[in-house]
Amino acid sequence: MTAFPPAARARRAALLGVVCVGLTAALTACGEEPVDPDKGTNGVGRLSAPAIEAKARKAARDAESVRLSGTVVSKGRSYKLDMRLKEDGGTGSVTSRGSTFELLRIDDELFMKAGADFWDHGAGQPSGSDGAAAGKLEDKYVKVPDDDPAYDQLRGFTDKGVLLDGLLGLHGKLSKGDRPKVGGVRTIEVTGGKGTGGTLAVSLLGTPYPLKLERAGGAGVVRLADWDEEFALEAPGKDETVDYGGQLPKTSDAS
Repeated sequence: MTAFPPAARARRAALLGVVCVGLTAALTACGEEPVDPDKGTNGVGRLSAPAIEAKARKAARDAESVRLSGTVVSKGRSYKLDMRLKEDGGTGSVTSRGSTFELLRIDDELFMKAGADFWDHGAGQPSGSDGAAAGKLEDKYVKVPDDDPAYDQLRGFTDKGVLLDGLLGLHGKLSKGDRPKVGGVRTIEVTGGKGTGGTLAVSLLGTPYPLKLERAGGAGVVRLADWDEEFALEAPGKDETVDYGGQLPKTSDAS
C-alpha cells in the first residue's frame, strides 16, 4: 500500500469533499421540484389582482343563490345580517340597535316579522291606532306596502344583486395578498389600497366565489357561503300575516 504524505492526504480529502458537496447539491436539485402554491387549485391565484376580483364578481353575479352573514356599517349605523338570497327573493334576519327583525321577500311581496318590543320601540303607531297594535303584530308577518318609504331600504336587504354589488367593491390599487383558509377552503386575498380599501378572499377551489369580505374603513366583515345551494321561499299563511294597509307602523329600527 502506498502511503501518501500528510499534505497530499489533506489535498485529497478536500477534493473529495468538494466533489461530494457538488454531487449532493446536484442530486437534491434534480430530485426536488419547486413548490407550486397553485397546484390542485382552480388557477386564479396565477392571475393578476384585478383579474381575480373580476372573476369573483362574475361568479357572484352568475350564482343562483348565496348565504350572506356578518356585520355591515352604513351611514354610521351597524347592521348584523344573516340572509339567504336568490334571484326572486330572500329570507333571513337583520339586527340593529339591539332589535332583530326578520325579512321575507318573494318577487315583489315583502314581509317583515318582529316581536312586540320592536314595534313598540319607535316613534309611535300610525294615526287611528288603538294602542294595542304592537301586540297584534308580534311574531306576525307584516306585509310592507310597496309605496311605503321603508320598502326600498328593507327590500335592499333581500336583493342579491343590489346587496352584492354594494358590498363587493374594493377601493384603491388592487394587489394580491395572503392565502388563508376560509371555512376550511383555500383562498387568495385581493386587497385594495394595501388593505385600507378592503380585502376580498376568493376561493381557490372550484368556482372562484368570494368567501369573505373585510370592507374598507372598518365598515364591517361579511362571509359568503352556500353558493348555488337551493332553498325554498314560501309565502306565509293567512293566519300568520297582517296586511296593515297603506303604511308600515313606524319604528326607529325599521326606518
